[in-house]
Amino acid sequence: MSESIQHRIEELSKKIEEHNYNYYVLSNPTISDYDFDMMLEELIRLEKEHPEYQLPDSPSLRVGGQITKEFKTVKHKYPMLSLGNTYSEEELNDFDDRVKKALTEPYEYVCELKYDGVAIGLTYKHGRLVQAVTRGDGEQGDDVTTNVKTIKSIPLKLRGNNYPNEFEIRGEIFMPRSSFDEINKEREEIGDAPLANPRNAASGTLKMQDSAQVAKRNLDCYLYFVLGETLPHQSHYENLLAAKSWGFKVPESVIKTNSIQGVFQFINKWDVERADLEFDIDGVVLKVNSYEQQKALGFTAKSPRWAIAYKFKAQRVATILESISYQVGRTGAITPVANLKPVLLAGTTVKRASLHNADIIEKLDVRVGDTVFVEKGGEIIPKIVGVDESKRPVGGGSDLFASALEPTKYITHCPECNAELIRNEGEANHYCPNELACPPQVKGKMEHFVSRKAMDIDSLGGETIAQLYDAGLIKNIADLYELKKEDLLQLERMAEKSVNNLLAGIEASKAITFERVLYAIGIRHIGETTAKKLAYYFKNIDALEKATVEQLLEVGDIGEKIAQTIVEYFKDQRNIEIIERLKKHGLQFQLSEEQLTNTSDKLKDLSFVVSGVFSKFSRDDLKKAIEQNGGKNVGSISGKTSYVIAGENMGPEKLKKAEKLGVPIISEDDFIKMIN
Repeated sequence: MSESIQHRIEELSKKIEEHNYNYYVLSNPTISDYDFDMMLEELIRLEKEHPEYQLPDSPSLRVGGQITKEFKTVKHKYPMLSLGNTYSEEELNDFDDRVKKALTEPYEYVCELKYDGVAIGLTYKHGRLVQAVTRGDGEQGDDVTTNVKTIKSIPLKLRGNNYPNEFEIRGEIFMPRSSFDEINKEREEIGDAPLANPRNAASGTLKMQDSAQVAKRNLDCYLYFVLGETLPHQSHYENLLAAKSWGFKVPESVIKTNSIQGVFQFINKWDVERADLEFDIDGVVLKVNSYEQQKALGFTAKSPRWAIAYKFKAQRVATILESISYQVGRTGAITPVANLKPVLLAGTTVKRASLHNADIIEKLDVRVGDTVFVEKGGEIIPKIVGVDESKRPVGGGSDLFASALEPTKYITHCPECNAELIRNEGEANHYCPNELACPPQVKGKMEHFVSRKAMDIDSLGGETIAQLYDAGLIKNIADLYELKKEDLLQLERMAEKSVNNLLAGIEASKAITFERVLYAIGIRHIGETTAKKLAYYFKNIDALEKATVEQLLEVGDIGEKIAQTIVEYFKDQRNIEIIERLKKHGLQFQLSEEQLTNTSDKLKDLSFVVSGVFSKFSRDDLKKAIEQNGGKNVGSISGKTSYVIAGENMGPEKLKKAEKLGVPIISEDDFIKMIN
């Protein structure tokens, strides 16, 4: 009896996956929806009664149901680099010229659509999906395997047997427009705010805690890039065809061409036909096909030299500007927002658009009641780019040509706290100076403080911070370390487990290193990289607090503006008080002994350009070693560059420039001798 049940579960699993493949990958269903649902119901029932026979890649996993409270951060085996972008055909010709110059033999391009979704990396071992990781910052992303298993076009088990034992395949998860429209229709019916656009909807769906809810949203996925040590072919296009035979949904639109003219034909075709697609694209990607030629072309610090993305020019529509509102950001910057008569743009309904700042409003002479032109910058963020003055209503009275619309007067006081706005010389934005009491700024600073690259307190999201702030429990970042369990338990949606997790996350953050704490406290203009440079230069917060503008200017990449901002920050007694409170709670305000052991000033006043691939360091570790020893990393070679550290596959243009300018080129081993 048990053998027959096990056999039936295996039989149903195989049949259901075959029908999934036919329907979602081949778009060729062979049974009715009703028959499919009956088979799936039978499988779920049998697995529930006999869980010992459930297969690890059972199609019942696609229904979801598992809850993921936290998405684990995973380091990518192969970094997910971004591509260089262009909107210009002339720049594509320049790209082709560079490829032609670097390669002395014939080459082919592969042309693909650039999907407007969420980049994903899928790892398969022995034909089974074992991990799905988002792009994140390119070096590491979030493990969303449970949710990805609900996407029916992604195979849980591969077809055939000619695939490598282990490999990664990358692609884009997207939400089809029909699914997006259906979700928004339901949300509007129950009074919820509609989702902004399909890309954001796909991204948000992938991070839902309940995989059953993910399954209901009908996400889809195209795969377009295979990576691994033992791939069957030495070229990109041929490996894509192989991946298709393994059961992956590889785009039909991919073509191979041996000329830039073929690339332009592909671009022109899809610039027109993209409107008919069931999903959003924002351009075309071209890649050199041969892996050997890709290796010869190499990489810049941020992107491959063998690939580029051509982005379509933004779509434009006209609509009425109904009002202008003003938002206050984390840094106090004021952003004017145009509230529009709803209009369809690039597949989504647009109701709001950015007006950037007072100068743009004045330059465009935008007035409430105007007919304005709206574009989507990079196909994502709508912005106003012009006014149709021919449709501006004319006033009456003696001057028949005067406009009936009042010129826009930029606000003078903060819409949140009523503080008088300031505008620093040479800056485009107005600011609210009330940074320690203006609600959006305070909440924004706290959201920044707890973010992953700062204090990394996972259990404290924007909604929880707003709840704690509105309840009067926190008014600044130091208050987070004084939260009491009994106070938290009084709040809505705060059960014992949630409160324990929150307090544990806050406690764990006390171990975060000084450079990240410095970034977290939110000094204006101080990003992650600058915070690291300041931390390694001054070693502790007390030295930084006493630093003069002149001393700060000695730190690499610190200019007059940033130096002045730092000095002003430490002049404010309220900031000093917060730092003192954080010190008492045990936060790290100096480099650890381990960090200090690895620092020196041996490279002081020297600047380095890092180029190529290294065997003893990763590029990031090499740059870190430069900074830890007092040196400065620069992105491009000039006459002021002290050394170029050259690895394997160093860019030929950088090599030529270094030789031309007489900049010394040293190896990885030479560098190690310098710091030892």
